[in-house]
Amino acid sequence: MTNNHPDVMQGFPPQRESQVTFANYMQLPYSTWGFRNTESVTHSSMVPRGGDLPKLKVAQSSTFAARNVQDANGEEMPLGQLLQKYCADGFLILQGDTIAYEAYWNGFSEQQRHIWFSMTKSLVSTAFGILMEEHEIDLNASPAAYIKELKGSGFERTSLQQVMNHASAIAFKENYVDPESEFFLHYAPAMGLAYLPGAQDVQPAEAEIYGVHDFLAKFIRQEEGSEPGAVFEYNSANADLIGWIIARLSGIPLHDFIADRIWSRLGTYHDAAIVVDRAYMPVATGGMLSTLRDAALFGRLILNRGKANNQQIVPAHWVDETLMVDKTDQSRYSNNDLNQDEAWKYYKNMWWILDADKGEYAAVGVHGQVIYINRSQELVIAQFSSQPNASQVGSVEFRSKLGAMRQIANQE
Repeated sequence: MTNNHPDVMQGFPPQRESQVTFANYMQLPYSTWGFRNTESVTHSSMVPRGGDLPKLKVAQSSTFAARNVQDANGEEMPLGQLLQKYCADGFLILQGDTIAYEAYWNGFSEQQRHIWFSMTKSLVSTAFGILMEEHEIDLNASPAAYIKELKGSGFERTSLQQVMNHASAIAFKENYVDPESEFFLHYAPAMGLAYLPGAQDVQPAEAEIYGVHDFLAKFIRQEEGSEPGAVFEYNSANADLIGWIIARLSGIPLHDFIADRIWSRLGTYHDAAIVVDRAYMPVATGGMLSTLRDAALFGRLILNRGKANNQQIVPAHWVDETLMVDKTDQSRYSNNDLNQDEAWKYYKNMWWILDADKGEYAAVGVHGQVIYINRSQELVIAQFSSQPNASQVGSVEFRSKLGAMRQIANQE
């Protein structure tokens, strides 16, 4: 499963068979280049850094790479070998202010950005918590109370909290596999993240659904026979809706809000970027790109309850709220059979929760992107990957790497 493919993008210009394109950048072997150069194959906007550079200590321990862990099949091997075998591009262990282990593969490096995919949802949830401090927002209200274009859509009958928990009971289904699905034919081309012949050349006057906001307001319908709040059903449209509300209420584009309220205050090493849709609006559900170290710094912000550089950047109560789970949260999650064989126990506020009591939870993106947080061990692990399968469900690659993170945390 190791994804060493040195023949991708070889030559000046690259040989035709090695050329990464918008049509193939999400497929192995091209994704090992595509995921760290997503800005080259999509449209994007910058998310600038600010403030002093971070003061992380680097005390790399060779023992981490050599530590034996078990993969999802029960096979024992050194951590470094497992990560290479299961398509990791970068892996970083942050203990307090110290980088204890950092490694890169497949041409990826410390200075390069990599796409987060749906880890972006957790960042947008964090930004929403900041927005709530600045505006009077009722989580029990309909999104249509804040965005008039959503009246009559499938989102009108749901609440903002249900949207945050992916329990909005909308008819649109997320399918990464079927090229004839609504996701591939309508949503992904509008996002500017997936190839459909001619889709990138569509002009606003030629399409009812041009950008993501059109898709949310004009395509999404309620699912008959389903009640909002009853069942967890992962759906990227929910995150794009939250991104729209942030922009509408703040009066600035989502990427500028993230830059001003989070990225420039976090004290990251590098500017970040975010993929924009056909209308050049940021893709809240999966467009963020950053270096691995900066992804870990975002994880540390959450680990420290919203505090960084002696500033309370995110309200602590909003960070804590994600881990305040009850029987309703458990029931909502367990009512969906799809994830029952995975390690997760809850999903709330666009975070995946492993153990609420220990503060063990994660931001997760397709193809193996993870920011793992463990409050009880004061540990953050950031991981970028280019594993071939998009979904985490049933994925040996994803399960093996997540399991390795948990084993490493429990060894500390």
